[in-house]
Amino acid sequence: MKSEHLPLLNSVSAPAVHPDGSRAVVSVTRPDFNADAYVGQLWTVPLGPNPADPNPTGPNPADPNAADGDAKDQDPMDQGRRPRRLTRGFRDTAPDFSPDGRILGFLRAAAGGKPQLYVVEATGGEPQPLTDAPLGVSSFAWSPDSRAVVFGARNPEEGRYGSVDGVGAGSEDARLITDFQYRMNGTGYTADKPLQLFLVEVPQLDAEPRVAPTGRALKALGAAPADSAEQAASPLPAARQLTTGGADHNGASFSADGGTIYFTAALHEGRDSDLASGIYAVPTAGGEPQAVMPANTGRQTVSAVRQSADGQWLFFLAQDLGASGRDFVARNTALYAMPAAGGDATVLSDVETVDLSGGSRIELRGAAGALVLNNARGTVELHEFGATGGHSVHMEGNRVVTGAAEGGGALVVSFSDASTAGDVAVLGGGQLRRVTDFSAPLRSVAGITEPQELTLPSADGYPVHGWLVRPAGPGPHPVLLNIHGGPFAQFNVALFDEAQVYAGAGYAVLMCNPRGSAGYGQDHGRSIKERMGTVDMQDVLAFLDGAVAKFEELDAGNVGIMGGSYGGYLTAWTISHDHRFRAAIVERGFLDPVSFTGSSDIGWFFGDEYTGTSAEVVAAQSPMARVQHVRTPSLVIHSEEDLRCPVEQGQRYFTALKQLGVETGFLVFPGENHELSRSGTPHHRKQRFDEILKWWARYLPTAGNPGTRP
Repeated sequence: MKSEHLPLLNSVSAPAVHPDGSRAVVSVTRPDFNADAYVGQLWTVPLGPNPADPNPTGPNPADPNAADGDAKDQDPMDQGRRPRRLTRGFRDTAPDFSPDGRILGFLRAAAGGKPQLYVVEATGGEPQPLTDAPLGVSSFAWSPDSRAVVFGARNPEEGRYGSVDGVGAGSEDARLITDFQYRMNGTGYTADKPLQLFLVEVPQLDAEPRVAPTGRALKALGAAPADSAEQAASPLPAARQLTTGGADHNGASFSADGGTIYFTAALHEGRDSDLASGIYAVPTAGGEPQAVMPANTGRQTVSAVRQSADGQWLFFLAQDLGASGRDFVARNTALYAMPAAGGDATVLSDVETVDLSGGSRIELRGAAGALVLNNARGTVELHEFGATGGHSVHMEGNRVVTGAAEGGGALVVSFSDASTAGDVAVLGGGQLRRVTDFSAPLRSVAGITEPQELTLPSADGYPVHGWLVRPAGPGPHPVLLNIHGGPFAQFNVALFDEAQVYAGAGYAVLMCNPRGSAGYGQDHGRSIKERMGTVDMQDVLAFLDGAVAKFEELDAGNVGIMGGSYGGYLTAWTISHDHRFRAAIVERGFLDPVSFTGSSDIGWFFGDEYTGTSAEVVAAQSPMARVQHVRTPSLVIHSEEDLRCPVEQGQRYFTALKQLGVETGFLVFPGENHELSRSGTPHHRKQRFDEILKWWARYLPTAGNPGTRP
């Protein structure tokens, strides 16, 4: 794989399954160099196999990059069994069928525009807009009777974000900041545009379209042509605002009877000084939101809530926060159930070993079942829990489940693995039946190298789990030790464009989940609390040592190290202790805990919890405090609009290296935030790969990435 192959990375949304179980709809999006944006449409995926066809999906059942005419010579019945493009918008995402199956809702964004809520008849037709939110719609949910939709949208303060013509960002009034929590990476300022909830009635989609009057009819109205055109345009239905609080209102969903809307928010007194959030309910008819508090839980952050289909239970996902309300380090997300009428909550999952943060939504199954996603040893599994007991694992193994839904008895998942960036499958009888192949073009054009799973002992014997991605051809291969962010995150088995591009250029890529990572239990994750740079550095170096000893084709004398965010931290920390590396790349790093506290969107609590508060203890974990020990040539990469690890972290680290005479460079991306490598503009993502490979060509040249070593 090369950087120019980025447009072949087709990402697949969670499936929307029609209530009769006959088909699913997913959005398929991809980077597009021509638009320098992410484009995509909705695809309909038939779910029923043809018994006469030994290969129901065919050799290439779905290629979003192919012209629609490619299928014109196929048998019509065959076309009916294959996925096909359903919409033709610039970027259509988040499909969801109404409960009665008659309407499909989704979000549509025009080029350069914000996503708005659209609906279309499930049998086909012209999509119709329901919203014109100035900052776009973030999510939506159907009412049980299919007549209304609740949606979330940021509500801009008057005079800001273009709400007044002629007043741009640089002309807005000054902001007086009095809270810790006032910015968020990727969003910017939050207090002047909190995420609110709105209710909109869905109009009759088959109603007669309005026609603009002309000629005598126009003259009789006494209206100008422009006025008549405006009158003829189908007006958007009026949306009614349900919430007004000064915090984000997330994850809205209807109760089973449609009379209540549940959501999560931090609306409690003192919310600015803790990380707690809770469940709230607001009547569909309107009124003040009321807290729904379990009688027996402590301080938690609640990330999702759904009422069971039978209306008897409330499921919710939450992390405990300790007595302080800020002890978030390596806290697993657990599933709880409480009576809808109130009372004690019961934890349904094992908090120590199961981490249900793999998805941001609870999907319902049956009368009182919930589908959730579990991070587990570099995979994401699909689990089902019953409100009164019962637990089953529907999908596990070397895959990453990204979404699941049921309709008409069909249990459908979207997933990725080593050979696909996203596909759809049906689960039944303990079997997985794949019904799409959206990554076929990537495999055929770019080629994919499957990783080899490894478990190697750390210096103290602790097992370190990870993967090796080997380049084609005989060795010796230069080695890149790649460290993930987080720290409470994980490398997983899904197709990873970073590893594929580097392996395609001739590098052996090592990736592991050291202590501090997610997916291996809370003790594993919390082992670096106030001990960053200890056993985590020990683990990544032991994984490197074990791999080069195990595989002769890995060149132990030609090794580079790289990582982003926490991975940038551990890279910078490691090269201040170990000088074996030919070069390093420190990307969007957490590099100075002291200045991070006042500049990062999470700085007001993150450092205190991970590195502690003692100046001496913090300095003992700070890459900036040890920068004078660095000898390794280091490229520093950062984004100008990164609010998570602000650009000053990279600026100061680069400047210090430069003053010390260490070979260095500072690659800065305008207009990008902390998510550059995952969701930056396609042009910047390609440029990032190209610049990274140029750096490695200087210090670790390969036949596929030649350069002159200085």
